[in-house]
Amino acid sequence: MTFEEILTNDDVLDGLWNMHFDVCTPIQELSMPLVLEGRDLMACAQTGTGKTAAYLLPVINMLADGGYPDDAVNCLVMAPTRELAQQIDRQLQGFAYFMPVSGMAIYGGTDGDTFARERRSLKMGADVVIATPGRLISHLNMGGVDLSKVSFFILDEADRMLDMGFFDDIMQIASRLPKERQTLMFSATMPPKIQQLAAKLLRDPAEVKIAVSKPAEKIKQSAYVCYEAQKLPLLKRIFKETEPERVIVFSSSKLKVRTLTRQLKGGRFKVAEMHSDLDQEQRDQAMLDFKAGKVQVMVATDILARGIDIDDIQMVVNYDVPREAEDYVHRIGRTARANRDGCSVTFVSPDEMFKMKRIEKLLEKEVPREAIPADLGEAPTDAEASDERRGRGGKPRRSNDRRRKPAGKKPQAKANQQPQAAAPETAQAPASETQAPTAEAQAEAKPKKRRNHRHPRRKKPAGDAPQSEQKQE
Repeated sequence: MTFEEILTNDDVLDGLWNMHFDVCTPIQELSMPLVLEGRDLMACAQTGTGKTAAYLLPVINMLADGGYPDDAVNCLVMAPTRELAQQIDRQLQGFAYFMPVSGMAIYGGTDGDTFARERRSLKMGADVVIATPGRLISHLNMGGVDLSKVSFFILDEADRMLDMGFFDDIMQIASRLPKERQTLMFSATMPPKIQQLAAKLLRDPAEVKIAVSKPAEKIKQSAYVCYEAQKLPLLKRIFKETEPERVIVFSSSKLKVRTLTRQLKGGRFKVAEMHSDLDQEQRDQAMLDFKAGKVQVMVATDILARGIDIDDIQMVVNYDVPREAEDYVHRIGRTARANRDGCSVTFVSPDEMFKMKRIEKLLEKEVPREAIPADLGEAPTDAEASDERRGRGGKPRRSNDRRRKPAGKKPQAKANQQPQAAAPETAQAPASETQAPTAEAQAEAKPKKRRNHRHPRRKKPAGDAPQSEQKQE
């Protein structure tokens, strides 16, 4: 189905023609008519399917037709991260290029001057406001933000917002909105907590579900079962065989991202890093360099698993297996976007094999295994990796090695204990013997005091006897 069959405003269609948007994706084809009808909507689809356009286009179409106040916030879009908020804002500017529809994005990580400009703009009113929950709460607490005339309330990546702990913030924001509004909720997964949130915010919603939690079919997936020490040489070998152009390498922690970035730069690759410790200017510059081709490899935490819009990602590498199976779908969903081809590679250490099994259960298929090059050493098999996770064979786990005590050595506390002194012979004498022990026997039977070797008694200088002893003499 084409956009001309759904949308009615000519200015909106001109903007789409300028952006070379012709045919709707499935999520757009099913969602946009429902939004235009005024229905609340719960939509679930995998990443890279065009969910942003599925709610922005019909809302812009209705705003362009008129009937909404000029000096108020008419549409509020909530996004979990500043990167996603920026992406939505860029798409809004493109779609509404030929229309007098104003929009602004507000998010954290900026200076005080930016906060003041955001506050002034919110007071003046904007047709569409894209905001992260924390930043909008800050503006609401400062006062001067009127959300009483909002007609459209949209939650993008709702599951991600709940994962980040924004439930209370979302409910606080929703309490400032009018009851008569249209609420749209878009998510990549449908866990029970999303259904609970939908029950609180949506009224008789229509539901659209497309390929829930499944990656695009055009992604060529593969995995290497390897030891942790083999991951970096293996990554360099892959980059040597296939020159990296636009590659994202996902790692599990900020520290690991920084370390891996430094190691790859030593291999003369053009590398940038992306994690939450960077300020907004550094993150923006890294993304601009990546899009412009100045950076070949972007090493990132899951902050980039959602909220970036780059259509020609060549490869996604999971240097570490993600903790949650759904995060795997989001990560590899960065490639093979807009009906293009792409590939994903996952490095699976023995301790991560159980995570990979959970991912394959979600995908309902096994990710093909690739052989480790012989010169990188022997690699564990799937069975050995599973055994190691349970502590049965394979290469010993480091955590167990540290807890293991050397054989034959007793703990220090036990080694210092003295054997219990045997009872004196006089104590074992029969009860019939009434002869009292001599003074010498009593002296021998009396236990000797243990000298504290740690704090030996200091010798007193000769001639300096205590005063009491001098009097006795």
